[in-house]
Amino acid sequence: MFSFSMPELVLILVIALVVFGPGKLPEVGKAIGKGIQEFRRASSDIVNKDEPSKVEATADNKQPDEKKKDI
Repeated sequence: MFSFSMPELVLILVIALVVFGPGKLPEVGKAIGKGIQEFRRASSDIVNKDEPSKVEATADNKQPDEKKKDI
């Protein structure tokens, strides 16, 4: 995909520090990390949508007596 060398990474970090400032930089990094995590989770859900989830599987495996109690 992309390959960054050390000087390129340092330049990107310096630019981010100037733009966001030292106080906001940890918050920005945390927000980017959460965004990447949500993207990975959503993409894996799309790939695995053919497999039933654990919640659906347990709901389908209830005994008939248990279903009457829920109603």
